[in-house]
Amino acid sequence: MTHLIVSLFPSGDIPGGIGLWAFLAVGAVALFGIFLPVTTWLETRRKESEAFHKAETIRRIAEASPDSAKATIELLREQDRLSRIKSREGIKMGGIINIGVGIGLIFFLRALTGPQVALCGLIPGLIGVGMLVYVYVLASPIE
Repeated sequence: MTHLIVSLFPSGDIPGGIGLWAFLAVGAVALFGIFLPVTTWLETRRKESEAFHKAETIRRIAEASPDSAKATIELLREQDRLSRIKSREGIKMGGIINIGVGIGLIFFLRALTGPQVALCGLIPGLIGVGMLVYVYVLASPIE
């Protein structure tokens, strides 16, 4: 890279911003050309592997004996129930975090500017309240 820059400016009069430009260009290529595609590919392979192993396990349980079909159905129902519980817990956590961020924004913006700007903290706070209302009031109960 340095050779390219020196060949572009043979007189040695290299502008001061060229180093920053080169750093940002290499960083952008590394991030968007290498890191993100590789991590996405690895995550996709992991999910495919998990799905394959889960399907294999369920198939083996179902083929074991006639009574195991009922056990397989129960296993699938339990996995679905656990995934719904996990999703609800994530929404609860997100709601609490949003309420905390809203309260913090209200205090900090009031200290920095004034009461009118501090009302912007109500936006994430009310989003958090909406998430909690959904979880506790609107969502169907989990059996």
